[in-house]
Amino acid sequence: QVVPMQSGGGSVQAGDSLELSCTVPTNTFRQNCLGWFREFPGKGRNGVAHIYTADGAAWYTDSVKGRFTISQDNAKNTIYLQMSSLKVEDTAIYYCAARQSYGGTCRQGTPFHYWSQGTRVDVSE
Repeated sequence: QVVPMQSGGGSVQAGDSLELSCTVPTNTFRQNCLGWFREFPGKGRNGVAHIYTADGAAWYTDSVKGRFTISQDNAKNTIYLQMSSLKVEDTAIYYCAARQSYGGTCRQGTPFHYWSQGTRVDVSE
């Protein structure tokens, strides 16, 4: 069982920036779809950004486009979520996820198999 190791998160003010990172084993990182999700209180978990590590192609949910950037470090088997211009409505538990293997797509609706423990991001006015 793979458990992505996530770090980052915390409490910031609106307009600030924050970065999350997520590391997985090499064979899970290579040529695979990895992603970030968030869960609002009382709501389900929704995709924020995904990346196909073979070529860096990325998908973003509309509400974060232009503010969040997903990236990868191949040497560290790590993906990042750089969050800028944070808003109060970005407050959520953020999770990193990975697939067992690439299934042909890496965008909204792509199913994931491995999940991190999650970290809270609190954005206040």
